[in-house]
Amino acid sequence: MKHTVVIGGGVVGAWAAYFLAKSGRRVTVVDRGGFGSGCSHGNCGYVCPSHALPLAQPGAVWSTAKTFLNSNSALKIRIPTALRNLGWFLLFAAKCNERDMLAAANGIAALLNSSRRLFDKALVAERIDCEWESKGLLFVFQTAKAFEHYAATDALLRERFNQPAKRFSADELLALEPALKPGTVSGGWLYEGDAHLRPDVLMTELRRVLISHGVEIVENRPVTGFAIENGKAVAVKTASGDIACDAAVVATGAWTPQLNAALGCRVPIVPGKGYSLTMPRPAVCPTYPIIFEEHHVAVTPFRTGYRIGSTMEFAGYDDRMNRERLSILRAGAEAYLKTPFAEPVTEEWWGWRPMVYDGNPIIDAAPVAKNVVIAAGHGMLGLSMGTGTGKLVSELVNGDRPHIDAAAYSLKRFS
Repeated sequence: MKHTVVIGGGVVGAWAAYFLAKSGRRVTVVDRGGFGSGCSHGNCGYVCPSHALPLAQPGAVWSTAKTFLNSNSALKIRIPTALRNLGWFLLFAAKCNERDMLAAANGIAALLNSSRRLFDKALVAERIDCEWESKGLLFVFQTAKAFEHYAATDALLRERFNQPAKRFSADELLALEPALKPGTVSGGWLYEGDAHLRPDVLMTELRRVLISHGVEIVENRPVTGFAIENGKAVAVKTASGDIACDAAVVATGAWTPQLNAALGCRVPIVPGKGYSLTMPRPAVCPTYPIIFEEHHVAVTPFRTGYRIGSTMEFAGYDDRMNRERLSILRAGAEAYLKTPFAEPVTEEWWGWRPMVYDGNPIIDAAPVAKNVVIAAGHGMLGLSMGTGTGKLVSELVNGDRPHIDAAAYSLKRFS
């Protein structure tokens, strides 16, 4: 059997390993830490085709600039980080126009839609119990101005990307979601095609599924590079010795730039730190997962718990817990919900999201060798794009016809 080494045990690496194993390959997953312990662990768990538009949109530069003056902003860019990654931020700014936004959205939407369909199939086929619910995702607005302004975004998603939402007035919204406080909302939009799950439970289940398909999982083993012969990788180099392979997949998320020299290219990924709080379900728990758009805070009701998450902090590879960010999460939930919290908080968490300035991930062969495939840079949508990415990676490794157009994820777009 041909042997593929998947570097990275997050949700993207796990689904890549799954589809590669299903294609008949022997697969080993190698992670620098624990399987499923990174950004795949504590996110809000959304599988959301509604998120087709990238962060780089018209007006994003001005709204981002204002955050430098607001210490309580959900988006925070540390000045030293901005200076170290000035080129990345300038390229992001250059993409903040309608033409580039729509071009990026085509690739994002294709991967999100593919993943949504594949989730339905894989969860049933493998009997994965990850607290999956397909009741939709609710976007809630505090002010009438923001609520009405969003109508244009909804029209774009509806007409161009086939992602319609149901519109709810303030009274209709309070009837739909009784956990919201009266007098705090102007309206909302429900994307019924979205779903959610509990990410840490998914990763536990994926470990079980992968092992059942013969996948070997190796933890706490950092990868340093590749052994190359005749333009192909013949082994993955690790701190504890080489692992022979016929192909390799680099699914290392925000850590990917640290392998730039080994990959033979500069991967334009910077880490964007997200935070979450996990606790029991509150006494008055939301029925729907909700995004409070104006505060950029999200809540997810799981069957076995409840999570408040989101925000974005560009602070490089700073691995400290910033408690101010947790306070922003609490304040955002408190502004809208009758019972925003419950005790005890079972986990305070942060993770580095792998951000690419144009919003599309990188899913392409690395310059160093044609049998080394990069699958990284999924930003805030790694969970949502995981199954579609995994299937596409398997197709690229095996030389099969891709089920979606892979051009949007090519390294050539950075040339």
